[in-house]
Amino acid sequence: MIPSDHFTRFYNEVFKFIEQQGERELDDYFLEISKNQENHILHLIREKGFEGMLQYWSVIRDEENCDLDLGYDEDKFEIKMHLCPSLTKAKDNDAERWERYCDHCAGWIGPIMDKTGYHLVYDVIDRDQPQCHMRVYKDEAKAREAEMDVRLLMGWPGRKQS
Repeated sequence: MIPSDHFTRFYNEVFKFIEQQGERELDDYFLEISKNQENHILHLIREKGFEGMLQYWSVIRDEENCDLDLGYDEDKFEIKMHLCPSLTKAKDNDAERWERYCDHCAGWIGPIMDKTGYHLVYDVIDRDQPQCHMRVYKDEAKAREAEMDVRLLMGWPGRKQS
C-alpha cells in the first residue's frame, strides 16, 4: 500500500499527465473518481441528507487529519477547510504541484451533488493556499446567491451554468 504522503504526490503527477492528454480526458477522469466515490457517499446523502454528508466528511476529517469545521443548518451543509493536508503535501513536492490541483475535489463532489438534487458552491479561495470553503444547498436559488461571495468558484464536469 502506498503511504498518503506518496499517494498525494502520485495523484499530482497523474493530474498533470491526464491534463496533457486533453481537457475532455481530465473531465472523464474526474467523473470516474466521482462514480467510485458514489460507493462511499451516495447512499448516505440519499438516505440522510445533510446528516449523511456530516457522517461522511467526519470520517474523512479524522482519517486524513484535516483542520476543518463541519456543520449544517436547515439550508446548507458547510465545510471550512483551514489547512488542507492534500494540497499541503502536493506543494511539498520537488516535482512541482499541478496548478489546478484543487479542481479534483469539486470534480468528484459536484457530480454527486447534481445526482442527489443538491447544489454545490465550492470556493477554493486561492489555489496557492491550502484552504477552501464548500457549501451544499437544498435550494438552487440560495446556492446561486452564495456564489456572489465566492473568490474562486470551482466548476466540475457537467455543471449547469447559471
